[in-house]
Amino acid sequence: MVARSVAVLAVLSLLLTGCVSRDEASGAQEAPETVPLTELADLTLQIGDQKGGTESLLRAAGVLDDLPYKIAFSTFTSGPPQVEAATAGKIDFAITGNTPPIFGAASGANVKVVAAYDGGGGGDQILVHTDSPITEIAELRGKRIAVGKGSSAHGHILAQLKSVGLTPNDVTLVFLQPADALSAFTQREADAWAIWDPYTAQTASQLPVRSIGQAKDVTNGYWFGVASDQALADPKRNTALADLLVRFEKAARWAQDNPQQWARSYSEAVGLDLNIAEVSQSRSLRLPTELDDEVVASEQKIADLFADAGQIASPAPEFDKWVDRRYNDVLRPLLISTN
Repeated sequence: MVARSVAVLAVLSLLLTGCVSRDEASGAQEAPETVPLTELADLTLQIGDQKGGTESLLRAAGVLDDLPYKIAFSTFTSGPPQVEAATAGKIDFAITGNTPPIFGAASGANVKVVAAYDGGGGGDQILVHTDSPITEIAELRGKRIAVGKGSSAHGHILAQLKSVGLTPNDVTLVFLQPADALSAFTQREADAWAIWDPYTAQTASQLPVRSIGQAKDVTNGYWFGVASDQALADPKRNTALADLLVRFEKAARWAQDNPQQWARSYSEAVGLDLNIAEVSQSRSLRLPTELDDEVVASEQKIADLFADAGQIASPAPEFDKWVDRRYNDVLRPLLISTN
């Protein structure tokens, strides 16, 4: 506990003195000088979110109670629209799955990955109906698979197909957002559904389904904090983002230490049965981790996978050019080990 307290004090000291690391990663822009937190009263940070995501966790953990700035949350159905909104300057920051930043890089999006979170990948699954003759990934050949384009599930299904020697040309990918995908899957218009929590847990509680694959077996399972270039270039927003990222780390630690309390809060936030919330959050909690070379390299593999599969232009973008590690030093003391 003493070590943790010292680490927290070190983080706060860095923030108050405006010392945000300026890592010279190839994608990083020059970080502006930070300002005192006391000068942020007139700032509203625009945050993209998904239902039951960032805002719910921050509020449940009580880390928004003393904000020196304002926050406006906007809800999106998935990660790709968040990246588009950040590029358009409509939001400053969002946390997405591992694939949306790759699509953003492929399209030249004006964003940078600034934080990494280990989601494990246990909740990202490939579902089929219990009475389906499909029992393994190889049997998806010639089948229709519902999936959100550019979502983490999109990367997951590509990795699963590659693992058994299949390509997108061997199946029919039906690109649908979760609500429409659920309808198509329920009505047997899709033979399988590549999806993430809480939809995975919710579907398993409502329909007779089984999983034939999990992302943790074939891909990295990471989530990423994505910030707009515009926000990163602005002294006040840059300062506020550093503060917000530390608050999220504290919230993630609180959720890990208080799983039942978090599950109840999450259940209320998304309107799900408590049992579904407990299952979802027990395997899909976003744990802050180091944004290091290993993480970036694992994302490059996914980018290469998309390019090789013809899902984005080839060659794949150099993912490191869309990474900015300026906050690494500030965030490092509160990182959560998943070992």
